[in-house]
Amino acid sequence: MSVVVVTDSSCCLDPEAVERYGIRVVPLHVISDGRELREGVDELPEDLSKVTTSGPAPAELTDVYARALADSAGDGVVAVHISRQLSGTWEAARYAADAFGGRVRLVDSRNTAMGLGFSALAAARLAESGATLDEVYTRAVEVAAAGCALLVVDRLDHLRRGGRIGTATALLGTALSMKPVLHLADGKLVLREKTRTMSKALAKLVDAVVEQCAEVAKTAEPKVAVHHRDAPERARSLAEELAGRLPEGTELRVSELDAVLGAHVGPGAIGIVVSRD
Repeated sequence: MSVVVVTDSSCCLDPEAVERYGIRVVPLHVISDGRELREGVDELPEDLSKVTTSGPAPAELTDVYARALADSAGDGVVAVHISRQLSGTWEAARYAADAFGGRVRLVDSRNTAMGLGFSALAAARLAESGATLDEVYTRAVEVAAAGCALLVVDRLDHLRRGGRIGTATALLGTALSMKPVLHLADGKLVLREKTRTMSKALAKLVDAVVEQCAEVAKTAEPKVAVHHRDAPERARSLAEELAGRLPEGTELRVSELDAVLGAHVGPGAIGIVVSRD
């Protein structure tokens, strides 16, 4: 391929797709008992309640970009990464990319999980067809911009501890015993709607996804990813409900969030991403 796509391990892409399209995945890090472990490479602890996380160092990204460029037949690399509002990965990537004189084009997905993964996958599919660096970059940006991600968690203290939501929102879900529906807006995780119970929050989540897919279906085939952390039955139940309500031809997948994202959302979390091809 003349263009190679790079992303990071928050993308939630399945290994088959990564191998099929030659996508390079940079691992994010889990820090446990003073040890810095790489997601998808090193063995990680089962209990994520006390770990912290970090993005890759610039040197790691420089190495991956250099290897990808060596395999790109000289055209370049499109690197699609987790929202800069959620991780320091973007700043490290920007620093690393500066060394390659414009041959590494960076895309801030303003998203994570398959909100990032759909963008990287669309870019890699286009790259396989022989598209130019500009074309692949534009495709990644377009798909990333079209992504919509929503989230419901059992407990907000995981997100508060990691600095992904503000104290006021966290108090809303703890002191007031509410289950907020959250979503990503301009790359930040913010409150979308307040509900009293988990069942009501999940119902609102499904309704929002159905509405979003109906809008996408006017111009493209929707793609939906249902993510969970330690809640497979809840995720499958929601996917079954969605399957009966989404437009015909909608691509629907279910997957578990990896360790870094799981450490921030906590057990029982459900996230749903809507995108377009």
